[in-house]
Amino acid sequence: MTKGNSTKITDELYAYMLAHNPPLDAVQRGLVATTYEKFPDAAGMQSAQEQGPLLAFLVRLTGARHIVEVGTFTGFSTLSMAQALPPGGTLIACDVSEEWTAFGREAWEAAGVADRIDLRIAPALDTLRALPVEPHIDMAYVDADKESQIAYWEELVPRLRPGGLIVTDNTLFHGTVLDESTTGAGAVVRAFNDHVVADTRMESVLLAISDGLTLSRKRA
Repeated sequence: MTKGNSTKITDELYAYMLAHNPPLDAVQRGLVATTYEKFPDAAGMQSAQEQGPLLAFLVRLTGARHIVEVGTFTGFSTLSMAQALPPGGTLIACDVSEEWTAFGREAWEAAGVADRIDLRIAPALDTLRALPVEPHIDMAYVDADKESQIAYWEELVPRLRPGGLIVTDNTLFHGTVLDESTTGAGAVVRAFNDHVVADTRMESVLLAISDGLTLSRKRA
């Protein structure tokens, strides 16, 4: 197999990339900084800075009005998607932590989008299974515990409208998906990736964005 042209992303090149993407606004920047200040050991769970503008772009590109997010943490990705929703659009945000999401609530209020976000503190599978069973979701973003990824997928796909999009984060999982002897989250993500490729209901691409980002579109 021959790899195409590739570019090593240095710190300087990463800064250049961010400078040539839509800039984060003051609320987004503040939330990113607060997350690293308050939760330095867990801040790696926050979506990468370039993913905020990308998620907003995908919301506008798909015309999404009904979004489901599985894994909210401190709410940066939630904020980015909610800001891109059209009038009347809604985002159901699933998480289990009142502590983490409290910082998101403050940012959503400051940005004027709190009324678009329905935060549900409960196991995400319970929340997903309580949603209407007919296709109604326009877009979903999954960035939560890896052990439940296939279960989340199987709850979301039937509820996704034709042409709808599922965005799944961490699908390269620090490169551990290459190690067939690995156990734990790396093995789980590898199994999820195989599950996605085999699902004929969807068409998917895995991109080397941050820690791997898979975009999956429901076939008509």
